[in-house]
Amino acid sequence: MTVARHSPAPVVAVVIPCFRVRRHILGVLAGIGPEVAQIWVIDDACPEATGALVLAECTDARVAVVQHEANQGVGGAVLTGYQQALAAGAEVILKLDGDGQMDPALIPQFVAPIAEGRADYVKGNRFHNIEDVRAMPASRLLGNAALPFLTKLSAGYWHMFDPTNGYTAIAARVARALPAGKIAPRYFFESDMLFRLGTLHACVLDLPMQAVYGDERSNMNLLRIVPQFLGGHLRNLGKRVFYNYFLRGFSVASLQLLLGLALLPFGTAVGVAGWWASWKSGIPATTGTVILAALPVLLGVQFLLSFLSFDMAAVPQRPVGPLLPPRDGAEATPLFPLRGVARCSRAAA
Repeated sequence: MTVARHSPAPVVAVVIPCFRVRRHILGVLAGIGPEVAQIWVIDDACPEATGALVLAECTDARVAVVQHEANQGVGGAVLTGYQQALAAGAEVILKLDGDGQMDPALIPQFVAPIAEGRADYVKGNRFHNIEDVRAMPASRLLGNAALPFLTKLSAGYWHMFDPTNGYTAIAARVARALPAGKIAPRYFFESDMLFRLGTLHACVLDLPMQAVYGDERSNMNLLRIVPQFLGGHLRNLGKRVFYNYFLRGFSVASLQLLLGLALLPFGTAVGVAGWWASWKSGIPATTGTVILAALPVLLGVQFLLSFLSFDMAAVPQRPVGPLLPPRDGAEATPLFPLRGVARCSRAAA
């Protein structure tokens, strides 16, 4: 008779970046279940002194408060939490917002794919259920409508949606491998994380979830961040294509991309020049001129579509976390330093 062997439960840590969430943070902490061993509250120079409130009112021995001397943005706060959790021996790290929009009861569902070796990174997807989409505020719905395609292009994860969802879980080995000093620290953090995970060929899983929208206020200025998001996605797209199709390897897809990028603008330029000459002279363009313009355009589009099809099929499907070397003892310190941290304090039990 074969006896089933169960792997021990991983050490789970939760990181909660805090900025103007004083009204909600204690309720969020109270909802975190016993499956979590560490809770790191990162007071990102919060003007409401959220960290001080947690230290004064929370009696959960798992809770530690780290206070930033200056605001570093949500990404900076999360990376601080990652470092603290990794140094304390966490094996799976979740990021949870402090405004009550993310149900702590879902934590086991986020941990399970990583613990079972099915994913390196798990993120929430609020768009899975159409009823949840209808309940989403119009401003958030509009902002999330255009972002997924840009993120798919820049990160290469064509199967995912809701890229700005901040409810995430990551395997510790993968977190250690990230070039954290290069990750965007503010609102572009979630999208940039996906790009960095893509450079590691990490397996990313979308997890359906329901968000709760109450009286919380968003600190995001859409007019200011849209150009930042667009520039960031274009920059990451260029890096990803160069890394995957030219620096790390050269394949048929690389040739398809080069030919497509050469033929499409060439045919377009010939066509525009031929149309302009025909319009000025009043003489219709010849069949040869039309073919000389149309054929490169058609071939260029076909090559680019073939490249896109190859890129979509290349989404990482197997976790890389188990293949990465573990770090023990003195080497367990993460590869990125804390910046501007005043102190780390424990809640009074």
